[in-house]
Amino acid sequence: MPRGKSPHALDLPRPTSWLDKAGVNKQDGAYEALRSAILTKMLPAGSRLPSSRTLAERWELSRGTIETVFDRLHAEAYVTRVPGSGTRVCAVVPERFLMAGLGDAVPAPLAVAPAPASDTGVRDGLPFVARRADASLFPMAAWSKCATRALAAATPEQLCSADPAGLPELRQQIADFLAKYRGVRCDPQDILVTTGIRHAIDLLARSIVREGDKVCLEEPGYPAARALFALAGAVPVDIAVDAEGIDGAALAAHADARLAYVTPAHQSPLGVTMSVTRRLALLEWANDHGAWVLEDDYDSEFNYQSAPLAALKALDQYQRVIYCGSFNKTLFAGLRVGFMVLPSALRPQLLRTLQLTGRSVGVTEQLALSAWMEDGAFVRHLRQARLAYKERRDLLLACLEQIAPGRYAISGQQAGFHCVLWLPPGSDERTFCARAAHEGLALQPLGDFCHSAQLAPAVLLGYTALNGPQIRHAAQKLGRLLLLPESAPE
Repeated sequence: MPRGKSPHALDLPRPTSWLDKAGVNKQDGAYEALRSAILTKMLPAGSRLPSSRTLAERWELSRGTIETVFDRLHAEAYVTRVPGSGTRVCAVVPERFLMAGLGDAVPAPLAVAPAPASDTGVRDGLPFVARRADASLFPMAAWSKCATRALAAATPEQLCSADPAGLPELRQQIADFLAKYRGVRCDPQDILVTTGIRHAIDLLARSIVREGDKVCLEEPGYPAARALFALAGAVPVDIAVDAEGIDGAALAAHADARLAYVTPAHQSPLGVTMSVTRRLALLEWANDHGAWVLEDDYDSEFNYQSAPLAALKALDQYQRVIYCGSFNKTLFAGLRVGFMVLPSALRPQLLRTLQLTGRSVGVTEQLALSAWMEDGAFVRHLRQARLAYKERRDLLLACLEQIAPGRYAISGQQAGFHCVLWLPPGSDERTFCARAAHEGLALQPLGDFCHSAQLAPAVLLGYTALNGPQIRHAAQKLGRLLLLPESAPE
């Protein structure tokens, strides 16, 4: 550091509790000490860390060790490193974006949600396919070590007589994660391991829906949910969505409904967050009429500007909510591990259906995932992926603004894997998508999520599985399409 630029004189005494802990190497000890200081706000947001040379001398470590620790904290979004400005604590601690707030509601961010059931032909690197995590960010070496260690320690009983509800160790890790980051307090016995959210919907439809039962669905909403409930003989009922989420007044008119399917964190596909008032009203409706509520919490791990509200399940004092989540979105699509948190009254019924259909998750994946979560690698990966996805989102929006300013509107960019691009009034979604396909762009019309609703023309833009050069190149093509006379407002 140049002599003329002295850092703030932060009092960071040598953290002997970390550096001298048995079994912890110096680099990990220094990392945990600084991370702990940031999380406890001993180092507040915006504060400047000493130079690596100063801190190395103070803590009696090599400068290379401190530089490695600083780089690690930067990669996980705890600090920023700007040449000439040194290393500073980020304005927002990463855990805040993962951890659900249990207090006042935050302003409802817009986000978008899963596309229809079929992914035929989808491949990574194809702009702008939605719902795709970037598998290249997944730390395969760390995963392999956890998997190898877990398999080596597995007992014959675990390998050959696994619990049909899921590996107890994995269910414990899921319960711990939900309690800390989604506000859901549950017992591992309440959890049923599935292959993903669609599997959870299918199990529920087979287990509790009878021929002719009404099932209330958000409109617009997730097409796969409608299709799965219809296969079980249910009568789908469209319930409109407004700025606060599912319309409570419209829902109240269906006292005889068996179930309501909702995406309260980030409505699929409009992206509104269900207000606390609507959440409480939904729970009252379910309790008053003996109905069930299926909460699909598909992408709450990725918030770029605010912490998510606690899950609807966290408010469920009546035991009417079935909560479902998935690791397939947060890690990689081929993992095929998800879960449900069930009210005790439903557990035996769904477990029977699971055993009858024979669709339990392989024990190898469960052992590996359990060990990986226990090691803290899952939360670390979420932090790193969130930072990467935010950078890609920012790049996409900046490119579009530079190329085609004023020709479109964006919503849903605050969270998730994709955002909504609203086309000029009078545009035809499918014509626009067809033109985009000729340019090698895969866009999905917002109308694919609509059954009875009539919405303004829009398309979904996925960006998380694209690298920087791919985003720049694809944004150029998309911007040129938006500049065509047919895309301009009348």
